[in-house]
Amino acid sequence: MNKKSLESWSPWILLVLSILIWEGLCRAFNVSEFVFPSPSRIAQQTIEFRDVIAGHAWRTFWVTMVGFGIAIVVGVLLGFIIGSSRLAYAAVYPLMTAFNALPKAAFVPILVVWFGIGIGPAILTAFLISFFPIMVNIATGLATLEPELEDVLRVLGAKRWDVLVKVGLPRSMPYFYGSLKVAITLAFVGTTVSEMTASNEGIGYLLISAGSAMQMGLAFSGLVVVGAMAMAMYELFSAIEKRTTGWAHRGSQGE
Repeated sequence: MNKKSLESWSPWILLVLSILIWEGLCRAFNVSEFVFPSPSRIAQQTIEFRDVIAGHAWRTFWVTMVGFGIAIVVGVLLGFIIGSSRLAYAAVYPLMTAFNALPKAAFVPILVVWFGIGIGPAILTAFLISFFPIMVNIATGLATLEPELEDVLRVLGAKRWDVLVKVGLPRSMPYFYGSLKVAITLAFVGTTVSEMTASNEGIGYLLISAGSAMQMGLAFSGLVVVGAMAMAMYELFSAIEKRTTGWAHRGSQGE
């Protein structure tokens, strides 16, 4: 197995080893399934409740993607505004950083008052928790455009808008895709947290219901499903990134 193949298989090898160790420890120490279920028990309950899990998972997925889609639009627009102006960067960036430091779970009760229990709070929580990485990376990509390059383009007749759109945005694409891979995982976290307190559907609701019924295997199944959905979206963005920004990875392709 060459180095490239080993790198591609390494996550799966690590996952299998982790599951085997987890299963072995549960069996060796006879750990109760009500405390910490084994992978085999989780798999058993996943199959047993597959229809219920699938219904809740689909609800969590589409709600997350709606909130994430809004986060992309708002994050790109704010990032472009902040990154294209030094004044906007100096004025807005500190405020956005302070806002991002606020715990998003604390917004859920407020959103429930405003929009009621249902998809509204879940979508908005997914948006609030995921737009900041997108905004920051777009703004950073534009704000760190080399002054020498900008001066050369200005001499050649390019206007500020041309520099931003034709050079700044393409240069920001690696930052953008990097932010998407981070933001999508945060979006699933936001949706799940909201569903735990302000919904009667979704994986978050399933976690609360399974926990109260002492069905810990089912609860862990919900966690596994959320992780699998987030990982699938992460890999999707990674594949798109490699196809559209191959120039940014040319150094690693030759290894």
